[in-house]
Amino acid sequence: MSRYLLKSKLCWRAFRAEHQALKAYYHGQQSLLDLDVERAPLLAIDLEMTGLDSQFDQILSIGIVPIEKGRLILSKAEHKLVKIEGSVGQSATIHGILDHHLNSAVSPEEAMTWFLERCQGQMLVAHHSPLDLAFLQKGLSTHFRQGVTLMAIDTLAIEKRRLMRQHEVLKEGALRLGASRVRYGLPVYAAHNALIDAIACGELLLAQISAIGQGERVKLTELLT
Repeated sequence: MSRYLLKSKLCWRAFRAEHQALKAYYHGQQSLLDLDVERAPLLAIDLEMTGLDSQFDQILSIGIVPIEKGRLILSKAEHKLVKIEGSVGQSATIHGILDHHLNSAVSPEEAMTWFLERCQGQMLVAHHSPLDLAFLQKGLSTHFRQGVTLMAIDTLAIEKRRLMRQHEVLKEGALRLGASRVRYGLPVYAAHNALIDAIACGELLLAQISAIGQGERVKLTELLT
């Protein structure tokens, strides 16, 4: 999608936004589209959920880590547990979050306010971003009582495009976060912790940018899908 079309969409969303925080988010995204990705403030994110259906399942945790000038700023990394209705159920076998872990968790409303504050002036980065964005958009839309559309760089989509250009056969699991990191010589981290996966995603993006650019600057809009 062209930079001009993206800017037009963001301008229209800002115009329609009823809350100042949403207007500020959309305007901030517009200003990022002119930047090289190495200069753009980024925010790698990851979620853990009770399931994969954003219409019925709930967010359990959110991990974020800023990326500034090609570096992950671990001192600003954050992780929030989020209260849910009911029990985590069988999903605990995936992410390890148990019901009692949520006793001191923030409410969904607090989580969405916190998340949007951290998003201001930053481009989101996620591995398989449509899944995470679907949950976040639902949460933000419920909180602000109007539709919210987020934008993100998707490291899975970048990796898929790179492999297809190389005429690689995409084997099952080849695009998972861990498998993608292995191709760049990145270390294997324990999966299914929102903060660890956000860090892993951010590191993967930096490796991808280096491979794509090969010393040349890469425009932010080249990485958006």
